[in-house]
Amino acid sequence: MPFSQSIKILFITPEITPLLKTGGLADVSAALPAALREHKVDVRVLLPAYPRVMGSLKNVRLLTTLTNIGVHGEVKLLEAELPGSDVPLLLVNYPLFYEREGNPYIDADGQDWADNAQRFALLSRVGALLGNSNSPLDWHPDIVQCNDWQSGLTPAYLHFSPAPSAAAIMTIHNLAFQGTFPASLTTPLGLPASSYSINGTEYYGQLSFLKAGLFYANHITTVSPTYAEEIQQEPLGFGMQGLLAHRYMDLTGIVNGIDVNEWNPATDKLLTHRYNSNDMSGKAAGKRALQNRLGLEENPDIPILGVVSRLTHQKGLDLLPAIASFLLEYPAQIVILGSGEASLETTFQLLAQNHPGQVATVIGFNEELSHQIEAGSDIFLMPSRFEPCGLNQMYSQCYGTPPVVHSTGGLADTVVDSTPENIANGTATGFVFRHVTTHGLNECIHRALDIYRDQPTWRKIQSNGMLRDFSWNRSAEEYLALYEMILKGY
Repeated sequence: MPFSQSIKILFITPEITPLLKTGGLADVSAALPAALREHKVDVRVLLPAYPRVMGSLKNVRLLTTLTNIGVHGEVKLLEAELPGSDVPLLLVNYPLFYEREGNPYIDADGQDWADNAQRFALLSRVGALLGNSNSPLDWHPDIVQCNDWQSGLTPAYLHFSPAPSAAAIMTIHNLAFQGTFPASLTTPLGLPASSYSINGTEYYGQLSFLKAGLFYANHITTVSPTYAEEIQQEPLGFGMQGLLAHRYMDLTGIVNGIDVNEWNPATDKLLTHRYNSNDMSGKAAGKRALQNRLGLEENPDIPILGVVSRLTHQKGLDLLPAIASFLLEYPAQIVILGSGEASLETTFQLLAQNHPGQVATVIGFNEELSHQIEAGSDIFLMPSRFEPCGLNQMYSQCYGTPPVVHSTGGLADTVVDSTPENIANGTATGFVFRHVTTHGLNECIHRALDIYRDQPTWRKIQSNGMLRDFSWNRSAEEYLALYEMILKGY
């Protein structure tokens, strides 16, 4: 039996698709365990038993009842299966903490739940209990993989446990979210007072769940190799750069995958016309359909620049309005789908009103339209100031829509710039710019538009992107290699 078949992973997350999603972590929490199980890794996912989770599950069973775990009364540990998957779920059922409707982190007024420290300390405690030899379950993981601050105390609890424990991995999806709380909670949350120090959980006078995970975990991962480098220095280190730079030998960047069944232009049921790298006629038809749907001039020769994004400063989309007139004179068309900062929403709505037939802005989110923009656009714009991994740049390449991206994080790791050398050697898949300025973005888009005129070269760039493997299988293989390295003691 291969070594990989004996690996047991407890994967701790605060959210998971399709049960509960507030961001990309939910997608990762469903897709990565499923891909790992394809490699015969025994992965089980631990998460809170929120009402929206419980309401979507069938055949929920009581595994055990936990006591003396830092809260009053009993905590029930339930089990079920993730819908549409064979991924086992372990559910922490403590109604006082988790039986709340709506967002798992904030209340109806948009404020953090006042007891978030206690709520996610409990999740972390249960994860640590299941990860040591005192676990009430017969199943004992080799590695506990923690995701973002909500499970960040797990490595600390494992570290201070007198019982033999599993190895711990702390995975960073976005370092900007750090789970900081008053230092006075250190002892009430079951951590020794000694843990509150610069070499421990202390973070600028507060207790940080994420800092705890980064300091006490055996290994740290994040969602792209470039992001792993960026967070070791300012500004993207967000105050953690010193610790991360110190632990650079224990830090690995692995790019997320995408669902290649959902995001496949040859089978995508949300498209008006399907196509593949050998027959692109459906893409041209989809472009016409997109122009018609959004009230743009139906002209196959005018390139469409597509945007599907949160409309925020981080995404770099504040740079686009200043150069829009130059792009429209090219001529080009601009399609925008998204929501976010009110000022940007208004700016893009006015841009569409002032340029009918050339610009279309749809505020909000529409899953069908997002797929049709990826397919019907000629160029996809993603000028993020920082992007730990990113997904749309991978979707775009799969759909033969070369992306324009800033050289940061996962964008730098997944898009190959269309330089003359990369075009010649057959690796070019998009367009990359180095400086987040209106000039940098404008120059890069115009470079793409100029090459778009050379259709044989453009077709090669499209084909290169469509043939790349962005599946979760690739990511799972990299995680599997890391697990084996950790269990062999490096």
